[in-house]
Amino acid sequence: NYHEYAFGTRHDNNGDIWVVLCLTGSGGADDKSPFRGWCMRVTEEGECIPTGYGIRSPGGIGFNHLGDVFYCDNQGLWNGSSSLKHLKPGGFQGNPTGNKYFDLTDALGPKPPEPVSGSRIEIERKRVPDLIPPPVVLPHGKVGNSPAGIECDETNGKFGPFKNQLFVSEQTHSKVHRVFLEKVNGFYQGAVFPFLEGFGSGNIVARFAPDGSMFTGGTNRGWGSRGKSPFSFQRVNWTGKIPFEVHEMRVKPDGFELTFTQTADEKTLADISSYTMESYTYIYQKGYGSPQVDETIPVISKAIPGKNGKSVILTVDGMVKGNVHELKMPGIRRKGVDQPLLHDVAYYTLNEIPKAN
Repeated sequence: NYHEYAFGTRHDNNGDIWVVLCLTGSGGADDKSPFRGWCMRVTEEGECIPTGYGIRSPGGIGFNHLGDVFYCDNQGLWNGSSSLKHLKPGGFQGNPTGNKYFDLTDALGPKPPEPVSGSRIEIERKRVPDLIPPPVVLPHGKVGNSPAGIECDETNGKFGPFKNQLFVSEQTHSKVHRVFLEKVNGFYQGAVFPFLEGFGSGNIVARFAPDGSMFTGGTNRGWGSRGKSPFSFQRVNWTGKIPFEVHEMRVKPDGFELTFTQTADEKTLADISSYTMESYTYIYQKGYGSPQVDETIPVISKAIPGKNGKSVILTVDGMVKGNVHELKMPGIRRKGVDQPLLHDVAYYTLNEIPKAN
């Protein structure tokens, strides 16, 4: 039925497999196939344990280097934009369609309150305590349209300088994105960066081989993709050359800290005209998707380079809790050469702001 798929992980540290189940037709909860829109854990003994709920239309699932579980949900009902979400026992992922299955299990306690359509995630997480805000929103059309598989770089440098970061396959745009995560006030959040594009078909999954190369598998069946091949199976080898990229983007009480893979020109790092920022969010609603709303222009008032030229702290006036903060850095150059960043844009989802020490 349309996209009524099940996506599963490798075995976790306990030997369990985590499975996310798409809603029936991506929008319904059929009595004939219970627990659609839920996450289930399957033990080595074959026991199936209801673990989380609120899922709409997953495209893939995987672990970070700590063993925590994430999946990608696609834009649609109760999902203003696609996003990378954190799965944990008892967590609500935002779509209440499958809440009817609380009548079939007491594993997660009583049925929770339903969110208010037309609201915002930032507002509704105060009303619905189990609602986990998406750690990384993947702005629709800008980052991609159909995020899929998740793979963590645990190659210990064989694939380049992005150890322990996540790589997310993108079906419609035939790409792979890179995601940096941090924990703030107990919640995961972080930034998504462009990484590679031009694959032969729509990427669904990526896996690292023992030699550190990345295999990707794709299809354009049903949804179509920029890559026009009906299917693809490709291998990405690191050339050994370190690209000039933003390595990490971390939130500070009054701004952000960026680190780089190569030494940057200090003058361009310190020049606030090297940067622009906008923020926005999406309507949290029963209807399909959402335009960008609540748009603001935070002001970057100060840029302080680190002593080694591989970091900068940006003071930002007007950060908005709950919004995506889209940072563009067209003015930054590599030290000693007139070389811009390979990718000069980052999208940071600001669910939490740390307290000042």
